[in-house]
Amino acid sequence: MRPDRLVSATERLARRLRDAYGSGPVEPLRDGLGPTDAAAAYAIQAANTRFWAAGGRRVVGRKIGLTARAVQFQLGVDQPDYGVLFEDMANPDGGRLRPSRTLQPKAEAEVALILGADLDVVDATRETVAAAVQGVAAAIEIVDSRIADWRISFADTVADNGSSAFYVLSDRVVPLDGIDLWSCGMVLEIDGEVASVGAGAACLGHPLEAAAWLARTLAACGEPLRAGDVVLTGALGPMVALKAGASVRATVGGLGSVGFRFEEAGA
Repeated sequence: MRPDRLVSATERLARRLRDAYGSGPVEPLRDGLGPTDAAAAYAIQAANTRFWAAGGRRVVGRKIGLTARAVQFQLGVDQPDYGVLFEDMANPDGGRLRPSRTLQPKAEAEVALILGADLDVVDATRETVAAAVQGVAAAIEIVDSRIADWRISFADTVADNGSSAFYVLSDRVVPLDGIDLWSCGMVLEIDGEVASVGAGAACLGHPLEAAAWLARTLAACGEPLRAGDVVLTGALGPMVALKAGASVRATVGGLGSVGFRFEEAGA
């Protein structure tokens, strides 16, 4: 494919995903994107990141997805993926998220890392990441696909910024020292009922391993993680569909709890 046609296809698909935020989910991007074409998918993601950044949205970190081996197998890939976190995607612990701001949302509990140092190394390890972490918090990511009925391929979700939407960080941020992120248990509750359970080991074997993969990948791309970045390391258990009016709370061993209400203002 000629370079000018490649750019045209990238921009066309990027705009289709942007428009979906307002007009509703679109069909999978099969007319211009192969289901496992990572390079083209990340090019679409990058095009939209540039568009939103030019409009004033500020990048504050990254999210990691597809950290569960079962999900990778389902999508026919052997690697996780990543997306961009913007400042306006953050929701306060104990606050309200309006359902009208979402399309087909689901929640998953995660471990969030707040970096205190840059991670500009292409050979980052778990130990490298640990040395750069300023604090750790329990988190809930609200994922939301712009692809109709979540009929996503690997490339669809990558292009769609990792199927990201919003996230909530616990007000409590703790030092990494003394926290066992491998065996820590997770319970996600909806309206006080257990909806999902898991553990740190479910996240690519260890949340710090997921973060090390991300650090290596971004450093190799020339866009390394920086001090102050938030890193959502990936789901600790199955994601759960959200319905309006729900009260959502996640508890992660050693990190405490985080939650929000999924309701319109004044509800």
